[in-house]
Amino acid sequence: VMLDEAHLLEKEALEEFRFLLNFSYDSVSPMALVLSGQTELLDKLRMRRYDALRQRIDIFCSLPHLDRSETEEYIQSHLRYAGCTRELFTDKAIDEVYKGSTGVSRMVNRICEKSLMYASQQHKKLVDDHMVRFVIEHEMQYEGKGVIESVRR
Repeated sequence: VMLDEAHLLEKEALEEFRFLLNFSYDSVSPMALVLSGQTELLDKLRMRRYDALRQRIDIFCSLPHLDRSETEEYIQSHLRYAGCTRELFTDKAIDEVYKGSTGVSRMVNRICEKSLMYASQQHKKLVDDHMVRFVIEHEMQYEGKGVIESVRR
């Protein structure tokens, strides 16, 4: 069983999956559980109330933040995979993507996606650093907690 966005699950839901893991505990378990989530998942699992579940984790993997060169390669590999054969981001634009994302893959994706959309709206074929800064300052302000807080109101 694979649970994505597991950091959003409440204790009761995680406990239910732990109980399923206990089925036939003395013999070969018929189930493997993969939890996937943001860094809040690790913070949650470190809490004492999750000791029983944490003790059953066999493998832990974490994606580190990318450095500047890894961010550029990450962007270029996505563009190649999409069939892009020309430059779409200037070097300074990639610098701004890296600064704005702090190397977090999910944020690199969001900033690049919004920057490409902005460039298209401006009828530009190349994303420069000014466009990326504009996107970060004007469109990314609604990312994260701000969106959640405004939805709750």
